[in-house]
Amino acid sequence: MKKFVQIAAVLISSTVAGVLVWRKVESDRLRNDLWDEAESISAEQDAAKVSPQAQPVPAQRG
Repeated sequence: MKKFVQIAAVLISSTVAGVLVWRKVESDRLRNDLWDEAESISAEQDAAKVSPQAQPVPAQRG
């Protein structure tokens, strides 16, 4: 019976540790995705401020 309790404790603690690591990895991945998205939006806004988009000018005919 003692061996069964030890094995059950090891399995439960391993499972809990695995779930905590998985949550941390997913949290970091999500944070990195959001950070990358914010950086790309910031870069787009900076580029728009530095060089405004030129409006097309119609060619003269005739």
